[in-house]
Amino acid sequence: MGNRILVAGTWDTKNDELGYIRDVILGQGGEVLAMDVSVLGDPSLPVDITKHDVAAAAGSSIAAAIAAEDENVAMQIMASGAASLAARLHAEGRIDAAIVLGGTMGTDLALDLVSALPLGVPKYIVSTVSFSPMIPPERIPADVQMILWAGGLYGLNSICKASLSQAAGAVLGAARAVEPPRRDRPLIGMTSFGKTVLRYMVHLKPALEARGFEVAVFHATGMGGRAFESLAAEGAFAAVLDFAPQEVGNHLFGSAISAGPDRMTAAGRKAIPQVVSIGCHDLVDLVGWHPVPDRFRDSPFHAHNRILSSVVLSAEERRQVARAIIARIGQAKGPVTLLLPAKGAHEWDREGGPLQDSAGLSAFLTELRAACPSNVRLVDLEFHINDIGFAEAALAVIDGWIAAGVLPQASVAEGQSVTAE
Repeated sequence: MGNRILVAGTWDTKNDELGYIRDVILGQGGEVLAMDVSVLGDPSLPVDITKHDVAAAAGSSIAAAIAAEDENVAMQIMASGAASLAARLHAEGRIDAAIVLGGTMGTDLALDLVSALPLGVPKYIVSTVSFSPMIPPERIPADVQMILWAGGLYGLNSICKASLSQAAGAVLGAARAVEPPRRDRPLIGMTSFGKTVLRYMVHLKPALEARGFEVAVFHATGMGGRAFESLAAEGAFAAVLDFAPQEVGNHLFGSAISAGPDRMTAAGRKAIPQVVSIGCHDLVDLVGWHPVPDRFRDSPFHAHNRILSSVVLSAEERRQVARAIIARIGQAKGPVTLLLPAKGAHEWDREGGPLQDSAGLSAFLTELRAACPSNVRLVDLEFHINDIGFAEAALAVIDGWIAAGVLPQASVAEGQSVTAE
């Protein structure tokens, strides 16, 4: 049972609050490993990992942090050391989860610390700026939990105790209840955009599971793409079916719904076999309650719900997306197959559909073909991306890789079929 929680923060200035979190965890039968990331002062309570340990893990010292005479520089030293130590402690089996407390300075450090822990490790940030637009999406780990530290800028009171006690109980409960990702079956990562828009996973997931794979489908709305890339960078996937690359266009055109500049790159860097396609390539997703940017004022528009809207790209904008996708998969160190469904890239993009633009799709496909590098196998399909023929084409690529030894021959459960449903 996971009981040992890393409790990190500036124990010189947040001694009472961090001590309270520690006491709640201990009172619930957990264990605590206390890490001090302060610079100037010293804690009045004992800690397990001192500020000197943290600075040394960053290849520096507290003296150097103080000599910098810049709190930002000093805290980045401590953030680097804290992240390095947290990763090491988890790898050594000495912690099961982490909770970090802070204001803006502590939150800046906390984001580095929790990012150093693998996906699936419970990680909590208790912050006075939780959910604030000051926190850039690209610094938020895909599975972090944030709790607003209400009324807690200085000292304990009944308001902040309500937040701190919930956070302490949450991280301990998560550490005890978490079911870490298994590694008993080869994992295939797939991107999509929701069952009403892209439906290929309905056919592909059971068919791939029948072949002995585990399948994880990621919602390509910024954070989902970041989680996908994070796992790819760890080498967690045997193969990826990256069929929903619209986060590339989102980033290219400045949308807040972005998975960052490195979307569609991690699998290639790790030589993970990739089957790539064009789902929702023509859409740029926008925060639904934000005003539509001026450049898209005259673009076709679809309100998916109150928090997510999409605009349809012009032919020239789609060509830019095509070049950005090719630039990414063209650097891949492993095999890449690019599937091009000629009859549409999402459910709204069917003949007679509300967002269909045949000329725009043709321009996009033409650009992909013209720019396609030699390392990418291009397959034209006379299907819509949601047709079963598209799913069968993707399965044919996977089966070919299995036969060639590119992918492992996963064990198939007794009685299961190896054909698409």
